[in-house]
Amino acid sequence: MAPVSGTDPDLTRKERREQARAERRAFEASAAQQARRKRLYQLGGVIGAVVVVILVIVLATSGGKKEGIPQTKHEKNATVALVQSSIGGIPQSGNVLGNPNAPVTMQYFGDLECPICREFTLGALPKIIQKYVRAGKLKIEYHSMETATHEKETFHLQQVAALAAGKQNLAWNYIELFYHEQGQEDSGYVTESYLQGLAQQVPGLNLTAWSAARNDPELAEALTRDEQTVTQQGFEGTPSFLIGKSGGHLEKFTATSYEEPGSFEEAINKLGG
Repeated sequence: MAPVSGTDPDLTRKERREQARAERRAFEASAAQQARRKRLYQLGGVIGAVVVVILVIVLATSGGKKEGIPQTKHEKNATVALVQSSIGGIPQSGNVLGNPNAPVTMQYFGDLECPICREFTLGALPKIIQKYVRAGKLKIEYHSMETATHEKETFHLQQVAALAAGKQNLAWNYIELFYHEQGQEDSGYVTESYLQGLAQQVPGLNLTAWSAARNDPELAEALTRDEQTVTQQGFEGTPSFLIGKSGGHLEKFTATSYEEPGSFEEAINKLGG
């Protein structure tokens, strides 16, 4: 039998077997190294793809969309559903959300263009509504205070638009939609088209009756009364709050956080809510 190529003919059979085993181990080690390298390349490709997906999501939800105003029907429907899940089924009367016989009352003074009010609406408020308002322990009155809106006429138009929906006991739907779809501050996004668009999203709102109610002098008078209360209380920014037992004296309340409901819960519990 001819010697195997690459082997020394003077080697013994045992030595040739050991040499063959050594060559095989070296080949297997090399193949294993190549396989590991291939897996690393594949893993790197997967990680890269995941990073790309994350960047796309971040851009789509933040940098690619600087304003909260929904642009598509799907986005609008999602916002309406979110608001409905929060306040749907809770009694409303004018600017009041909650059981009229609730033992505790909280007055919430806000500017619909105020970004901190939006922070409260998306943060602590849903938990307060779920735990206390829906349970009939608390009712919340929405009042107006001009801070973030720089044009008095615009402030009047937007706040009255929300109160006009209250003539059909849907003010809180309008208020919540406004905060959820709040545009970029100082961008001039509050136009008649924007206000009409919000009204069209409120489930069950009669647009003809809403439009007529916007001219009701009673709503303008409500803004004047709110302004007087703001001055008397010395409120300096929105959101601001008064809280107390229903039918009794309401005290100024300062929250420690607008994202977490802890300080609100403590105040409500002390009042028997």
